[in-house]
Amino acid sequence: MQSTGAVALAMSLPRQIQARTTWERDGTRIDMLSDGYLELPADMMLENMPQDEVAEILARYDLNGDQLEPPCNLVLLRDGPRVVLFDIGAGPDFMPSAGHMMQAMDALGVSPDDITHLVITHAHPDHIWGLLDDFDEPMLPNAEVMMGRTEWDYWMDPDTVESIGAARQSFAVGAQRRLVEIEDHVTLFDDGAEVLPGVEAILTPGHTPGHMSFGLSIAGQQLLVTGDALVNHHLAFERPDWHSGSDFDLEQAAQTRLRLLDRITADDLTILGFHLPEGGIGRAERLAENRYRFHAGV
Repeated sequence: MQSTGAVALAMSLPRQIQARTTWERDGTRIDMLSDGYLELPADMMLENMPQDEVAEILARYDLNGDQLEPPCNLVLLRDGPRVVLFDIGAGPDFMPSAGHMMQAMDALGVSPDDITHLVITHAHPDHIWGLLDDFDEPMLPNAEVMMGRTEWDYWMDPDTVESIGAARQSFAVGAQRRLVEIEDHVTLFDDGAEVLPGVEAILTPGHTPGHMSFGLSIAGQQLLVTGDALVNHHLAFERPDWHSGSDFDLEQAAQTRLRLLDRITADDLTILGFHLPEGGIGRAERLAENRYRFHAGV
């Protein structure tokens, strides 16, 4: 049994793209691949929160509150013949700081042809815009694409483009363009499904209508791929009850965070987080009622 943490990629990339964490148990290996990072105006997320308390929390994490730069971590699971990727990153069309998954895969000696399954948490740009290559062909030609039915139905609904709001209209247009092209390769599933052996779908809605997390059972260990159900390591843990402007349904997302963190701490689950720091693997500590802290490390 072996665990290795915080392995730097041997490539010439910005600091936020270099972090990679590896977790291994009994022949199963998980690598957190960096797709880069996002550059976001902080007020997009913070506008609904009490500003004095927000400033105090962010200061403890050495964040200035003007711009947030969350990392983007993709989960790569290798177990015998299965090579499973959870989400596929932003691709080249979202923002320059993201879309670097291919460099991270190259550093591991993994090619797009090797991926047998792509499991999607939700259809935001930083999670699925990497689905197509420059010729609008599937980036992962041999992969079965697996996605929650509610999430698929929402983004494929023609009305979503008009109802989602002007600020996110491009999200819907971009999602539909990509999902149409890979439709023949998609398997849909519902909450509670065993999407692959040892991989359970867990509906965690609010950030998007059909957002899914995934429980992994590996060699007696329990892990949780959280996607954007926990969208950062500071406010989402310290004040999961606050409304985040990055969510589709503010109150539903807050209730989802509270339930998820309660489960994580009660069952001592290892977190595999898309936007969490230091490679994205860690655990949650309960500080008080509805108050938590993220601890990075395998």
